Amino acid sequence: MPKTKTDTAAQAPEAKSTSPAVGRAVRILDLVARSARPMSPADLARETGLPKSSLHGLCDTLIQLRLLQRTGTGALAMGPHVMTWANAFLAHTNILQEFYVAWQESGLFTQETITLSVLDGRDVVYIACQNGSRPLDLTFRNGMRLPAPYTATGKAMLSTLPDDEVRMLLLDAPWPTPLTRRSVGSLDALLPELTHCRREGYSLDDAQVREGMHCFGAAVFDATSQQRAVAGVAVSFLEVDLDSPDRVDAIGQDIRALADQLSARLGAPVHPERRDMA
Repeated sequence: MPKTKTDTAAQAPEAKSTSPAVGRAVRILDLVARSARPMSPADLARETGLPKSSLHGLCDTLIQLRLLQRTGTGALAMGPHVMTWANAFLAHTNILQEFYVAWQESGLFTQETITLSVLDGRDVVYIACQNGSRPLDLTFRNGMRLPAPYTATGKAMLSTLPDDEVRMLLLDAPWPTPLTRRSVGSLDALLPELTHCRREGYSLDDAQVREGMHCFGAAVFDATSQQRAVAGVAVSFLEVDLDSPDRVDAIGQDIRALADQLSARLGAPVHPERRDMA
């Protein structure tokens, strides 16, 4: 729920600012970030009290800088460039330490490959990799980038964004080159996978990154992220080891449990509320 004009003004009084334009831009970004859905220009004008001409100019600049982006209805949502700052922040937090502690305390996936990644635009970037004892024909490494639509962590993190925002993020450039014959080929094919993730709590890369390899992913939250994931965890298996739907679901629930444990260590509720953002 967006804060009222009075609440916002109390947090960032413009009279004390040496750069009023920067202060107003931050107020706009804060309002959009706190909103449960993209905000219309009329909503922003009402909440900020800014003249429409000033608001229009600030929003246009923020859109050019990719800090905001317009949805199909003309409403405003957070832009992908924000992730650059978020990733820099993550690099200086204890998420890596907490990831390893949560994994070790969980007792889960002691022989499998476990990864932690963050969303950077249309890609995921791996920031922690514990390669397992079973060969996968793929070695994950820190700093590796892969297209978000094909990876388990990418799907999990994208599922925490509204579909309009996913559409804007992924369709601002040509669709990523497929990595396998099973790589999801379009946004229309990806959206049902995101819906499944929102419903079940975990995502599945069914040989979309590497033939014969299936990865299960889940979104990670912290105390300030609310509905938006700050990272994703995943575990990788050989396809031949997944012998039944019950086995698949059990692994999915285990990776969700690990993600919840890490989220709790980062200050988030154990089970963040999931809503249909389609």
